[in-house]
Amino acid sequence: MDERQDCWITFRMGKLLNPNSDITEHTQSTCVYSRQQDLGDTMPDETHPTTPQAPPPDRLQRMANIIGALIPDAMTMAILLMVLLGIGAFLNGDPLLKVMDAYYLGLWMLLPFTMQMTLILVLGSALASTRFFRRMILTLSKLPGSEGQTIALSMITTCCLAYCFWGLSLALAPLVAVSYARQSERKGHPVDFPFLLSCNAAAGAIWQFGLSASAPLLMNTPGHFLEDETGLMPLSTTIWAPATLIYLAIYLSCVFVLARLLMPKKARPISLFPESAKLGDLTLDAAAKPVEKEPRSDRFAERLEASRWPCSILTATLFGWLLYHVFVKDGGLQLNSLITALLALGLLLHGTVLSFARSLPRAVSTAWPVIVLYHLYAGVAGLLENTSIGTDFANYLASVSNEYTFPLLTLVSAAVVSVFVPSSGGQWVIQGFITTKASVAVGVTAQRGLLALSVGDHVGNLVSPFWAVIAAGIARMDFRTYIGYNYVWVVLWVGFGALCFTFLPA
Repeated sequence: MDERQDCWITFRMGKLLNPNSDITEHTQSTCVYSRQQDLGDTMPDETHPTTPQAPPPDRLQRMANIIGALIPDAMTMAILLMVLLGIGAFLNGDPLLKVMDAYYLGLWMLLPFTMQMTLILVLGSALASTRFFRRMILTLSKLPGSEGQTIALSMITTCCLAYCFWGLSLALAPLVAVSYARQSERKGHPVDFPFLLSCNAAAGAIWQFGLSASAPLLMNTPGHFLEDETGLMPLSTTIWAPATLIYLAIYLSCVFVLARLLMPKKARPISLFPESAKLGDLTLDAAAKPVEKEPRSDRFAERLEASRWPCSILTATLFGWLLYHVFVKDGGLQLNSLITALLALGLLLHGTVLSFARSLPRAVSTAWPVIVLYHLYAGVAGLLENTSIGTDFANYLASVSNEYTFPLLTLVSAAVVSVFVPSSGGQWVIQGFITTKASVAVGVTAQRGLLALSVGDHVGNLVSPFWAVIAAGIARMDFRTYIGYNYVWVVLWVGFGALCFTFLPA
């Protein structure tokens, strides 16, 4: 992902969360400056003001910079994975035409799931853009009285958002870091801003086992693509299993302690990142301003759009269905019920059709990682399911595993694949077939394989650029300045995950 692409992400995500700000003009000019640098042009010094000098990088910061320079983008990785598996299937004895057909069969097999994930991302972004969440961040960011308190409360806020819904964490965790860092600097106890972003990424990892976890919800949704092999998996056997709850408690406790111990002594305050600091000022000021009422229109249709009662009727209907689904049908939490809840909450907090409709074009711009890439992942899944290579992988995994090594091997393989496929739903689509087949052969439950795979999957979310680019775009900075810190959290995430999902009841 080069600097011009980072500028584009910054522009789109900044407009999503601050539609009335002046990010359009400034970010466009920043991108023009980047292009002119590429072409060898120069710009007058007065148009590119100097910023305060950053402190010399310490060892951890140098590691972060080196790692950030080596990471390519997600689509390139998906294509490379397709090529590797295609060549592997051909060399394994599958005819070339069969390999090509297998990829095509997979390419479009996840259209319903792709639409579900797109709606989750879009509705979550629309929900995150409401005034309720902006004011919540403003209020909470005023509470800390020291650097340690700033990091701790920022991580707690992110944890709560992530466990409820990963889309809220994706959209708001960077703003949480920006707001907390800006308030902290105003009070005279600045924190290291890139480190704070990384701490929030570590805290947000718990969404893998939260209320919106993609793979567990998919496996609890009737008609999922592995239902013939596994049936439905109740959430009590996945995200609410004893091993999962103990794992989350241990991981979060250690992350909070380690974050305090590793906090850089020479902090790089948010003022060293002018665009991020400006975003912090805009976010805090916008949240503090009173709501401006829309001028009353003379047209009946426009008055109807600005009225609260159409949204109220639809919101009441949706919440009524959710109550019926949960308490009468005993349907539980599934992908479709999650989407319904997001839609109902978005309508409730926006209040009017006009406000909700205005948020959607900006929210749709956040769905680009899902709309195309999920089909590329489905094509890879087609190669695994419809050629001999997938079955051979499963048989090999079973042959080198037993009930104690299977979770660790599943975790490691998922961590490797997650670098190519930085999407939990997409990764389960690719590896779910192999994991369930191997778990049956080894004699462990498919749930244990899913939980171990979820740990490995988030390794890629922490160390690959797929989601880091979006988070950095929201925060208006280069993702390479903080992604290296995430490798520290990976050690805790993987170590405790391997132990918990091997030896604790799942």
